Amino acid sequence: MRDTSELSAAVERFADRLRAAPQSRLQRGAAAEGLALARELARRAQRIEEPGATERVMPDAGVFTVADQLVVAGNDLAEVLRTAPDGALEGDLGEAVDLVREATRRAGL
Repeated sequence: MRDTSELSAAVERFADRLRAAPQSRLQRGAAAEGLALARELARRAQRIEEPGATERVMPDAGVFTVADQLVVAGNDLAEVLRTAPDGALEGDLGEAVDLVREATRRAGL
């Protein structure tokens, strides 16, 4: 099992920043960045857990729920990566952490 605490921490930091952001900032794009990231993390977890299955897209539930959606998707991916066999999915963890950092930067948070 691999240590996915860096991914979980990065997701939690971004989610906390989204929760603390004013509505105007969320509406100017921070929430959209968070939702896009949540959808990407969920897509990656689905791809690993159910290869070849029809992709399910996380719905847009509004700017005030994005942080929670991000945490759920991030935790799902972290768990999938944590329990993957050693040697499998080696680059996926680092890529996911990078995605979170890039989205946080783009969101201006």
